[in-house]
Amino acid sequence: MAGNSRRRGAVRKPGTKKGQVVGSGGQKPKRLQGKGPTPKADMRPGHPAQRRAEAKERAEKSKAKKPEGPDIIAGRNPVVEALRAGVPGNALYVASGADPDDRLTTAVRMAADADIAVLEVSRGELDQKTGGAVHQGIGLAVPPYDYATPEELLRGANESGDAPLLVALDGVTDPRNLGAVIRSSAAFGAHGVLLPGRRSAGVTAVTWRTSAGTAASTPVGVATNLTRQLRSWASEGLMIVGLDADGSVDTDALEVATEPVVVVVGSEGKGLSRLVRENCDVTVSIPMAPGVESLNASVATGVLLAEVARRRRAAGRT
Repeated sequence: MAGNSRRRGAVRKPGTKKGQVVGSGGQKPKRLQGKGPTPKADMRPGHPAQRRAEAKERAEKSKAKKPEGPDIIAGRNPVVEALRAGVPGNALYVASGADPDDRLTTAVRMAADADIAVLEVSRGELDQKTGGAVHQGIGLAVPPYDYATPEELLRGANESGDAPLLVALDGVTDPRNLGAVIRSSAAFGAHGVLLPGRRSAGVTAVTWRTSAGTAASTPVGVATNLTRQLRSWASEGLMIVGLDADGSVDTDALEVATEPVVVVVGSEGKGLSRLVRENCDVTVSIPMAPGVESLNASVATGVLLAEVARRRRAAGRT
């Protein structure tokens, strides 16, 4: 009957009153739940930063799973120079049908004399072993490079009988640039090259090739902290000379060249880092024609080392 409050469903149950109740968000199980603080960009699903983080993680996992094989020095000149310098090789690979010349013959003979296995492989297999490098039909498998300590670099420089000349690289990450620096260091009488422990290229097969084998005769060391090591060398009496486009002097006025020197070269893009620059006794620039902004890091290193060598010859210090 209409109006009968006792009929089934006619009475509103307690707690089901419509409209606003105490606390606009409701009470207990019915209250609204907040989402909490906004997560960082790389934690938000679908955000570009999150996708980049995932891609980086996948790349690192893939790299970690990649098996490490022997490093291969590719190319006839680099292989011959490495063998002449006594680089310990695991095997010499020669491509089937490779055009014989004096360098190939010399490499095979030297490898045999050093009890290094000479193995004939297909050109395709050698391409794979060298990562597609221009190998000229020959490759030398070598163990990981044996880096020197900073103390060993300085000791060798002091024992050379010449004024110590060392090169330190501040964040050079291209192995080809590293190889070119090592080659210039060998050409102009530097006693060693120092690398930072992080954010730097290492001595790889690419480095060996670019150095034309001179990495075998020019020691390369690693410093845990480059800035601290430069300070240590400065306390030993070495002048720290930073190569910088806005140097305080140019190469024409580099009077300290005949003294014990550490030439510091910055990265390919950013140059010297702030802390390294602050620890340089002098910064030096290379005079260039108008309209030319800068030189490649390895080319600039070669120019500066050539000037240091010239001044030392003129002063009779080498």
